[in-house]
Amino acid sequence: MNKLKDKYVLITGASSGIGEALAFDLAQQQAIPVLVARRETKLSQVSRKIEEMYAIKPIIYPIDITDRDEWQKGIDSILRECGKIDVLINNAGIGYFETFDRIDWESIENMIRLNIDALFFTSYYLLPELMKQPVAHIVNIGSQAGKIATPKSAVYSATKASVISFSNALRMELEGKVSVTSVNIGPVETSFFDTADPKGGYRKSVAKYMLDPTDVAKHITKSLFTNKREINLPYWMHIGSKMYQNFPRIMETILKPTFKKK
Repeated sequence: MNKLKDKYVLITGASSGIGEALAFDLAQQQAIPVLVARRETKLSQVSRKIEEMYAIKPIIYPIDITDRDEWQKGIDSILRECGKIDVLINNAGIGYFETFDRIDWESIENMIRLNIDALFFTSYYLLPELMKQPVAHIVNIGSQAGKIATPKSAVYSATKASVISFSNALRMELEGKVSVTSVNIGPVETSFFDTADPKGGYRKSVAKYMLDPTDVAKHITKSLFTNKREINLPYWMHIGSKMYQNFPRIMETILKPTFKKK
């Protein structure tokens, strides 16, 4: 029996990268993707391809989820159209790599609004609806940066550490009602780096370690409606984060040359 058939899965940041890959993988599993992002043209393109490939018509909502009033109206509209949401994937996020003394305040606010505020609000507003379903799941896209903070990512790392902590607490609060999984990933080959690293230096230095968004999406889809606590990719970076938690000073010394590549 296909556990995802006819399930409504809301994905934020769905116009590219991991969000787009999730939309295709979920449609292949006969779920109905509800795609949310700012770029209507790109959402429409993704929707058309999915419908052609899988005869599944995604629901698209072009909206800025950091605009709380508009996003609240958007969620209400989604619920009216779909009747329910079975899975929420908080995928939208942004990063800017710069030292804290040089980064502009607007970039800091952008990261906080999207990576934390919008994720919290979306979860908060949809939670009563999710709890009505026989099975439901919240997936929060965190980062290995939330476990190992590095130079030029003080704010980004802090936002992702918040996502991980939020997921851990929410999982315990919702035990037996809604599953909660955090996805803590290293660098992924997506347009994220167009903003985070516009000069391309860091992207080039980690190119051989880049994850494929399609592979990340498959791990997430496989975990839905399970009690999976965390998805940590790549595995070697997960081991590194555990070592960092136990031996932070030693690991910072060893990894210092790598950290400086950013």
